[in-house]
Amino acid sequence: MKEPVRAKKFGREFKEFMVRGNAIMLAVGVVIGGAFQGIVNSLVNDILMPLIGLFTAGADFSELSFRLGAFRAGEDAYVTVTYGTLITAIINFLIIGFVIFLLVKFINSADCAVKKACRRGKTEAAPAPPTTKKCPFCISEIPITATRCAHCTSQLPQEEVE
Repeated sequence: MKEPVRAKKFGREFKEFMVRGNAIMLAVGVVIGGAFQGIVNSLVNDILMPLIGLFTAGADFSELSFRLGAFRAGEDAYVTVTYGTLITAIINFLIIGFVIFLLVKFINSADCAVKKACRRGKTEAAPAPPTTKKCPFCISEIPITATRCAHCTSQLPQEEVE
């Protein structure tokens, strides 16, 4: 009897999750991330890696590998470990991370500049005049127009009434 109740509760929770927008926001993030990946990959592969190739004399790390002994006796077959692809992947990761850092830094600074410009355009309202004052005898908050303190019943000096 408990299983149908759990299934209904699970279904209700899933529906709330989908309606709240979490799944939709995640899907949008994945789609935008995929599109952004194309831009970053193009930047890395078409612009940055050729520039790095200038400094490394055109070395292609993906070609680096070493062979281990034959895996079958009597055959000329070797196991090849291509560690160069790992080096290339690490370099790509560092470059992509740096590029994303620069883009986020640029977007944040542009957002900050826009917010500052918006704040400069706003006129700040004058502060509201005070509506209370302190009684000089008992230091209680009283209305600014009071002539007698409601707490200690002292007669307030006339010069304070405005």
